[in-house]
Amino acid sequence: MGFTYAHEHLVASPPAWMAERDPDLVILDEEKAVAETLLARDVGVEAMYEASAWDYGRDPLALRRISERTGVRIIGCAGFNKGRWFDDLLADWSVDRLEEQIVADITTGMDGTDVRAGVIKFGTGYNHISPVEERVLRAAARAHRRTGAPLHGHTETGTMVPEQLALLREEGVDTRRVGFVHVTRNPDPWLHREIAKTGAYLCYDGFSKIKYLPESVRIDLLIHLIEAGYERQVVIGGDLARRTDLTTYTGGPGLGYIAGPWLRRFRTELAERGYEEARVKEIVQRLFIDNPATYFDMVPSY
Repeated sequence: MGFTYAHEHLVASPPAWMAERDPDLVILDEEKAVAETLLARDVGVEAMYEASAWDYGRDPLALRRISERTGVRIIGCAGFNKGRWFDDLLADWSVDRLEEQIVADITTGMDGTDVRAGVIKFGTGYNHISPVEERVLRAAARAHRRTGAPLHGHTETGTMVPEQLALLREEGVDTRRVGFVHVTRNPDPWLHREIAKTGAYLCYDGFSKIKYLPESVRIDLLIHLIEAGYERQVVIGGDLARRTDLTTYTGGPGLGYIAGPWLRRFRTELAERGYEEARVKEIVQRLFIDNPATYFDMVPSY
């Protein structure tokens, strides 16, 4: 896939009640999404996973058009996001019904189109897993085992990863096929090592979001995992999902940030810590090219 962002949003919106409350989350302008994707392409991005799920306003046909117009490969999102968005919508859905929709997203197409997804998403709330969230997780695990599509676990503020892992193991999932997103919101090096020990991927995102953490905290977490021997299990994304995150909506820093200014800073910090240039290149290659290619690969069902 080349240089890959592991978690972004191009065309997305939460449920109507939340969109009215927080219109900053509504990013539905396809032309702006094209322009933002071109900014990423101009700094070397060749592929990205667009993580907008069924309950977050995904638009498969728009993603296809954006990919065709920009030349950037886009991976679509099967499954669902988190209970806050879907508990009421899916209250009467059984695990079997959820599983069949996810499988159809992967094998037939999303939302009545022929645009097939390549990743299965599920998610849980802050320090809590609702009954519907558990059903979605189990359905995602079963759909994963049928299709071979990788699993992508939303965490609210980086919580509930051990609990998600326990449920996935109950469903017979190989945890090396799972990635957990937003874990940098919970900057606990011990927890991150424990997740990595299972073979799972950590999707480090939120770079530039100083309202949550200083950038140095996220970079220190990343270097800590590298030095602990887990650099093969980290992928990087921005999760820029607000108008105020995106330059085309007059926000920022936009999709050019990670592959541009952030990557220059990261290289500099590694050099200042004594890393030789060849080793810096190896780390960048692994985080942005090798690891995403392995994580996002479709593997035989089991």
